[in-house]
Amino acid sequence: MADHPVIDPAALDAVIFDMDGVITKTAKVHFAAWKELFDGYLRQAAQAAGDGSSAPDSRFRAFTEDDYLQYVDGKPRYDGVRDLLASRGIELPWGDPADEPGKKTVCGLGNRKNDLFTHVVRTQGVEVYPSTVTLIEQLQGAGISAGVVSASNNTTEVLDAAGVRRLFSAQVDGLVATQLGLPGKPDPAPFLEAARRLGVPPDRAAVVEDAQAGVQAGRAGGFGLVIGVNRIGQEEALRAHGANVVVDDLSQVTVAARS
Repeated sequence: MADHPVIDPAALDAVIFDMDGVITKTAKVHFAAWKELFDGYLRQAAQAAGDGSSAPDSRFRAFTEDDYLQYVDGKPRYDGVRDLLASRGIELPWGDPADEPGKKTVCGLGNRKNDLFTHVVRTQGVEVYPSTVTLIEQLQGAGISAGVVSASNNTTEVLDAAGVRRLFSAQVDGLVATQLGLPGKPDPAPFLEAARRLGVPPDRAAVVEDAQAGVQAGRAGGFGLVIGVNRIGQEEALRAHGANVVVDDLSQVTVAARS
């Protein structure tokens, strides 16, 4: 059953939002890009195994929504490649971030996924969740600042395409994480850096996430409230990974008046 949390300015000074699936309707674009990448690669690996190669799994299994949620969602791109392949018993060389997209390395496959994703963003634009924008405006009206955390290197482009980057006082994305050497979710480091940039201690900030790795990071970071957004039927998993409360949409969140 979905919760109806109240954000109280007496208890919280900031709220830090994940981007994909929370602010923007890009989670489905990510899934489609991952599926195209992995289905192509895994089919080739299965065919190679049938020809007597050393690939460990000779049967093709398509990339699924469960794979996305468990191994990829919310994580840095290359970590997602590594973890999904490991789940199939496949290990590739890490490679280099400069690898050509599609090269048979973790970085090469990750770069191919990035090309697939950015093509959609640039040709089709980005939609936002109106209820999220409304909530952020209500927070700001109550004197609560907003930040954004995303593993994506394309965060600025996505937020600009959606017309909402102005709403956030702090942004910690994949580029920032690389510059600072921050580990990705489920490590809390990106959220802790966002809280630092907002000038608030973690226990005076809330985290809003739709990924299992994201709510796990919020709980590990000692944040005052971790809200899970259940877009695709994973309420129990979000709670199990650290969400204090779970909503189906951010319209269910109320902002209390500042006393």
